[in-house]
Amino acid sequence: MEQIVEKQRATYLFLKDKQRRLREGFPENLALRVHRAISWLSRAEAEQDDFDAAFVFYWIAFNSAYASEISISYFHREKDVFSGFFEHLLLLDKENEIYEVIWGRFSSSIRTLLENQYVFQPFWNFKNRVEGYDDWERSFNASKKRINQALADQDTKLILAILFDRLYVLRNQLMHGGATWNSKVNRGQVGDGARILGFLMPIFINLMMDNSEVPWGKPYYPVIS
Repeated sequence: MEQIVEKQRATYLFLKDKQRRLREGFPENLALRVHRAISWLSRAEAEQDDFDAAFVFYWIAFNSAYASEISISYFHREKDVFSGFFEHLLLLDKENEIYEVIWGRFSSSIRTLLENQYVFQPFWNFKNRVEGYDDWERSFNASKKRINQALADQDTKLILAILFDRLYVLRNQLMHGGATWNSKVNRGQVGDGARILGFLMPIFINLMMDNSEVPWGKPYYPVIS
């Protein structure tokens, strides 16, 4: 990931140092989330030449940060959990770091990703002959209109929600064997997805550490002695 990775590694070292200094004051649930998320962030940043691996490890870091007993027990509510997590983060992001990533550094890549039918789940539902998705193109065009309006309004919360909806499809493609490792097909969205997550995840983790009083929820898989 060239120069991007070097910046990310510096961010990881900063986060790890900060976590060591503050962890004794963290609630148990937050301490576990942050510890796990930083460990996977470090692993993701080590994948300088493998976007597939980097994306998967960044997504595990994301899961470590947000996933709760509710999101895993009730799979259909997972997007609601995304939304609640992002809402917390955006309210706490006083320096608008998330905004800068979305509207500054990656606005073009995010637009391209959001307008890509191959990370739009109704498209795949139609291709797999799932009933009720014959009009996927109408849904896709309506989604693009929402995206364009959100981009015009600089609606960070909505773009973040739609972005992670698309990244979740990409995550499923990789994790469920729906893609070939290091394939030349769909390289653009995998690379963009890894880079975007690589910038957002350190911000998410840092905000969580800065706001330890927020009830981040109980991890579904706690450490059991």
